[in-house]
Amino acid sequence: MSNSNAAESSAWIIAARTIARWLDRRERLDELIEAEAKGLHGSERARCQHLVFGVVRHFGRIDAALRRLIAHSPRFSTRAVLFVAGFELIEAFSDGDPAADGRVAKIVHHAVEQAKVLSSPAEARLVNAVVRKLATILATPPPPKLASADALAEYFSHPVWLVRSWLAQFGAAATRELLEWNQRPAPVYARVRPGAAGEEAAPMPAWLKPTQWPDFYEVESGHWPEVEALLRAGRIYLQDPATRLAADLVAPQAGECILDACAAPGGKSLLIADRMRSGRLIAMDLPTARITRLKENLSRVPAGLDVALVQGELQRGVADLLREHRLPTEFDAVLLDVPCSNTGVMRHRVDVKWRLQEGDFKKHPRQQLALLGAAARLVKPPREGEPGGRLVYSTCSIDQEENEHLMREFLGNQRGRFELEEQMVAWPWVTGHDGAGVFRLRRIA
Repeated sequence: MSNSNAAESSAWIIAARTIARWLDRRERLDELIEAEAKGLHGSERARCQHLVFGVVRHFGRIDAALRRLIAHSPRFSTRAVLFVAGFELIEAFSDGDPAADGRVAKIVHHAVEQAKVLSSPAEARLVNAVVRKLATILATPPPPKLASADALAEYFSHPVWLVRSWLAQFGAAATRELLEWNQRPAPVYARVRPGAAGEEAAPMPAWLKPTQWPDFYEVESGHWPEVEALLRAGRIYLQDPATRLAADLVAPQAGECILDACAAPGGKSLLIADRMRSGRLIAMDLPTARITRLKENLSRVPAGLDVALVQGELQRGVADLLREHRLPTEFDAVLLDVPCSNTGVMRHRVDVKWRLQEGDFKKHPRQQLALLGAAARLVKPPREGEPGGRLVYSTCSIDQEENEHLMREFLGNQRGRFELEEQMVAWPWVTGHDGAGVFRLRRIA
C-alpha cells in the first residue's frame, strides 16, 4: 500500500472510530475529534475531520435509509462503517453520476475492507450487502419545493420539530434555503488584523481571497502551515464575518471603557480591541476550560490598550467582584454575547442540531433575559449632558424567541430605562455568512 493510500485508510478508520463513539455517547464533536484524531496531522487530519463532519451533517438522511435496510442495528463499530460509507455515497452523487467512474463500487469495496479491520468478517458481509442497497436509496433526488416538514427534515438531516418551527417563522422558500445552506461545508475565514501605528501593511498572500466584508478573507485549503505562521505572528485571526456585527453595534471608540460580559473564547474581544487601540477593555466569563483560549486572545491585544480578565458569574455579585479587582462598575459600552441555541451557526457546528431540544427555546430565553438584566446594571447612566452608555445584546441564533421576542420582553421590564437604537438579524441564506441577532440599546434613565 502506498503512503498516500495508507494515510487515507488511517484517516478513514479513525473517522469511523470517532463516529462509533459519537453514536454511542453523543459527545460534543469538537472535543471528540480532538481526542480521537490527535495522532493525525495535515491532510490526514483534514480528511478525518471531513468524513466525521460529513456523517454528522447528513446523519438523519443516512440513518433513515439504514433503518429501511436493517431490522436490528449492528454494534456501533459496524454502524459507523455504514455511516461513513453513506456519506461518501452522498458526496459521490453530489458530484454527478458516480456509476460512470465506478466510485460506488470503490466505496462498497473500501467499506467492506475497513469493516474487516473494525468489526469482523461476518459483519463485513453485512456491510457489503447494505452499502450496495444504500447507494440506490441515497441516489434519490431532493424533495419538491413544497414538500412536507417530515420529508424536508429527513432529506436535509434536521430534527422535524425544528423544520416545523422554521417553516412557521420564515416560510417554505426561506426554510428550504436555510436547510440547503446548513448542509454545505463551511469555508474558513480569516480577519486581517491592523498593524501597529505607522507600520506599513504587508501584502496578503494569494491564497487569502478577498470577500465583500472589509478585512475578512476566505482561506483556500491546503495552506495550514502558512495560516499557523500568520496566526502566531498576530497578523490574522480565524473568525466568521458574522462576528463583525456585534462589534459594529458596540461601535468602540478610542479611550472608552468597555466590558465584554460573556467573552470566552475571546474572538469578539480581540476584534473590539483592534478597533479601540486605546482605552480599557474588561473581558469576563465563567472559570471554564474556554478561559485558556480567552487568555491567549487577550495576550494579543494592541499595546496601547489596558485589558483585564475577570473570572466570575455575571448574575452573582458582579459589582463587588469588579471592585475587588479595582475595576470600574460602570461602562461606556457592555457587550453581552449570550449562550444560545446556535441555530445561526449550524453550518460550522454540525452536531448542534442533534443536541438541541425543543424545550431549549424556553430555557435559553429565561437565562438570556436574566443575563441581560444583570448586564444592564453595569451600563453608565446619562449625566451632566452626556448620553448614557450602550448595551449590545448578541446571539448566534436566528430564532425569534432568542432575539425579537426577548428584546421586546426586556424593554417592557425596563420601564423606560433603555431604548432600542439599532437591530439586525442576519439570516445566513441572505447574508452569505453565519446567522446572528444583534441589538443595541441606549441607557436613557
